[in-house]
Amino acid sequence: MYRKDNPHQMKFQNFYLPFGGELSGENRWVILAEQIPWHRIEQNYCELFSEDEGCPAKEARVGFGALIIKERLGTTDRETVEQIRENPYLQYFLGFAEYSNETPFHHSMMTHFRKRFNKETLAQINDMIVEDAMNQESEVADKSSDDNDKPSNNGKLIVDATCTPADITYPTDLNLLNDAREKTEEIIDAMHAPFIGEKRKPRTYRQKARKDYLAVAKQKKPGYKKIRKAIGKQLRYLKRNLRTIEKRVKAGLLQLLTKRMYRNLLVAQELYRQQLWMYENRSHKIADRIVSISQPHVRPIVRGKARSNVEFGAKISVSLVNGFSFVDRINWNNYNESGDLESQIESYRNRFGFYPKSVHADQIYRTRKNRRYCKKNGIRLSGPPLGRPKKVTEANASELKHDRRIHRQDEIDRIAIEGKFGQGKRRFTLDRIMAKLAKTSEATIVISFIVMNLEKILSALLYFLLSYCRMCRIPLRVYAAGDRNRHWDMQIAA
Repeated sequence: MYRKDNPHQMKFQNFYLPFGGELSGENRWVILAEQIPWHRIEQNYCELFSEDEGCPAKEARVGFGALIIKERLGTTDRETVEQIRENPYLQYFLGFAEYSNETPFHHSMMTHFRKRFNKETLAQINDMIVEDAMNQESEVADKSSDDNDKPSNNGKLIVDATCTPADITYPTDLNLLNDAREKTEEIIDAMHAPFIGEKRKPRTYRQKARKDYLAVAKQKKPGYKKIRKAIGKQLRYLKRNLRTIEKRVKAGLLQLLTKRMYRNLLVAQELYRQQLWMYENRSHKIADRIVSISQPHVRPIVRGKARSNVEFGAKISVSLVNGFSFVDRINWNNYNESGDLESQIESYRNRFGFYPKSVHADQIYRTRKNRRYCKKNGIRLSGPPLGRPKKVTEANASELKHDRRIHRQDEIDRIAIEGKFGQGKRRFTLDRIMAKLAKTSEATIVISFIVMNLEKILSALLYFLLSYCRMCRIPLRVYAAGDRNRHWDMQIAA
């Protein structure tokens, strides 16, 4: 159930502090709260709930704001709740009317918030935030023009793809089989629990299997033959356990398993099938290869980078416009990002009402299909043209020099999106996604880019406030206590 009659956020001057004093308008959380369209977020959020059934749900501002706080502070779910309880500015950011020293919600609610705000909903919220910021800055054209009137191309679109690694150990065939064997042993123990003292527990040879595993896993550089022999042993141990579980399932003991155990059983069966096929065919490649028992949705992404040739996580396609980033695609399987260029350009047109003047991408995007598409819509695709380079002569020397200068500038412009990836992986949580489910991981990825966009808005706003107050000789605290909704109009007038 969702109550639509929740009180809206009051002005920060009226925020009640039981220990005296008042909030400062210069605080970053107070300024940031005004840049988020809370009312429009709540309109989409309340559609997930019934009006008269179930327990009352937390407000949309509490849920979305908590995700913003967690990502911006880089804390865990438990620590995020404690930070909210201790900080009145964070409580104001979540829409509370007064400060309270009580825990606002249980830390497990953070998982529910990530489930409710899926990647599609978060992408819409990101578009709303960026649209408001760009409209305030007057950097985009009016989107109310007739679609039949084809506007001229304008702006730069920068596109690229990267991988967001998941929080898993580096997977090896031997470690995966050992992990699956231990999970099946746990399942056998659960199925035998009601019959302790009545029946003899089936053998699993767990001590011998563990000893065989450690004999190879503890070696620094075991040879190929030793690893293959150890894998064969673990496959036979796992096969025996799965056969034992199958007999118990036919006896009607499947209901004794928890949801987690049943999920692990399904993953272990598929893992055994994949590993057996690769063992018999002496191969290390198979479709939809499982690299984690706890996160079976994670796939190996071959990147060919100097730091790591293979990464394990979700691959994302991102577009960058005027410093604002948009997540256009999230996929757990490896794919060729050049196939996303047309959809990214069309998304640009849907957001701003016109095609970009130029698209800046690396070499993998410069396919013949993408070149034809860009030429058809009057878009300049960065990079040199196809074919053998022209021979330098006196007639075309200046023209070729001009082209080289443009290509060099295109590469410089493309650095911005690489910097955005670096910001997300160094400052925020894109370098290691701690969420365990596929949906919550996708929500965490999009939240990271939303926070980066908010950081850009906040830094630009604070820079303007300082510049405007210095120019007008107004103390920043006096201006911050007034109406900041007109700051962009004053910026244009100034």
